[in-house]
Amino acid sequence: MRLQDKVSIITGSGRGIGRATALKFAAEGARTVVCDLDQASVDAVVAQIKASGREASGYLVDVTDRSSIDEMVAGVNASYGRIDTLVNNAGVVQDARMVNMTEEQFDKVIDVNLKGTYNCAKSVIDTMLAQQSGVILNASSIVGIYGNFGQTNYAASKWGVIGMAKTWAREFGRKGIRAIAVCPGFVETDIIKDIPDNVLQAMIDKVPMGRLGKPEEIANTYAFLASDEASFINGAVIEVGGGGTI
Repeated sequence: MRLQDKVSIITGSGRGIGRATALKFAAEGARTVVCDLDQASVDAVVAQIKASGREASGYLVDVTDRSSIDEMVAGVNASYGRIDTLVNNAGVVQDARMVNMTEEQFDKVIDVNLKGTYNCAKSVIDTMLAQQSGVILNASSIVGIYGNFGQTNYAASKWGVIGMAKTWAREFGRKGIRAIAVCPGFVETDIIKDIPDNVLQAMIDKVPMGRLGKPEEIANTYAFLASDEASFINGAVIEVGGGGTI
């Protein structure tokens, strides 16, 4: 198993891509730390992992609240004495054309997607520096590279986490810490549930593979990048979108 005993924190792992990532990491032998805003979702994912015979713990975490993050990191350090991987998966959307976007919509997405990513990395970095190893995986998006209609705030936040990953790769690479941005395309999660059918079909038509991605396909990418098999991948921006940007 490629992640045997690696202590891995995954934010926003109560559902969607985060949940699939938590289950994949556990299946690969990781000691999985499930973090989400919804306690019931956290408990359900932890229970599912433990039922499979793997090790997991759960924390109620708001990535915009440093105290809740620091409390979780302290708990992980107390339990395991190390942190091998942070998957900055937590994110939100608040879509609107720029002329209609409110300050609240803009600020919410930036606070969670961009500042939240910074908050979590800031909280774990001392542990990773002390152990001279670690992997930070930032959830970006193809929207963060190419932009998208009605997503000024989301595109800005996802472009920002790419910049963070590249900066951290430079700052911490010589300390044994890798940082990478993963850019999913359109994936079958709750985030697309309100998209009209005709718009969703138009999105699918742009993908050469003729379908949406599955959460497990993004989780598989995270698992590889967190493993020692990816030991020379640092500062990369990896698209997982079925060729939708060709």
